Amino acid sequence: MITVATWNLLHRVHAENWDEPVTRRWPNEAERITAVTARLTALSAQVIALQEVSGDQLASLRAALPGRTIHSFRYPRVPNPRKGRDLLHDRTEHLVLLTDTPGTLVTAESFLDDRGKGALVVDLAGTTVIATHVSGDLRRAGQLTRLAELAGRTTVLLGDFNSVGGTIRNGLGPGFAVAGFQADSLPTRPGSGRGFIDHVVTRGATTGVARVEDSDGLSDHNIVHATVTLAPRDETGRPGAATPAARRPGGTG
Repeated sequence: MITVATWNLLHRVHAENWDEPVTRRWPNEAERITAVTARLTALSAQVIALQEVSGDQLASLRAALPGRTIHSFRYPRVPNPRKGRDLLHDRTEHLVLLTDTPGTLVTAESFLDDRGKGALVVDLAGTTVIATHVSGDLRRAGQLTRLAELAGRTTVLLGDFNSVGGTIRNGLGPGFAVAGFQADSLPTRPGSGRGFIDHVVTRGATTGVARVEDSDGLSDHNIVHATVTLAPRDETGRPGAATPAARRPGGTG
């Protein structure tokens, strides 16, 4: 059994470009980064997937979490400010997995049709853990197909899917399950009109109802938590992991 969480931190350039409320609540980005890092330090989940992580935020996490393994993937696309405000020293954008055990990087890649979205795949003692950020338009279908290719026999898939659970299940195909939410749950993306777009997805494992934690205005997304029960191990003593055949040329790892 492992505890997991996923949180889209909202890259500052995206926040400024889309005039998100965060820009007014946190006019000083360095202070927001410190607050986000403190919030993540307090989380007890064994595996935490993060999306829209700026280079500045990643540096803060590395400094504050020496006891955690931090896997990261830098997207080829670097967000560009459209309003002349650049509050970051390092505008690069990253996918991140924080884990309480080292694990092994399997691969990391941006999607071919969106260089600012992608997947970071890590093997944790035979369980494939994938952090992802999926596009919110018609590109979604091909990206979900790619995520299914990257998955192992036992997989925990965490991230911002920009879609509701039914769309994700249909896109990934048979064998995948999306954790549900309680009827009175907070939305994962308040004010978006779509409500629940951040998810915990499993294959070869089970999960209970996901819990949404209020991010208190630190991001435009709330934090999603779940507990995952892994399938029994096979004759080798390990649940199935991603195979090298799932890797695409150009990925890291």
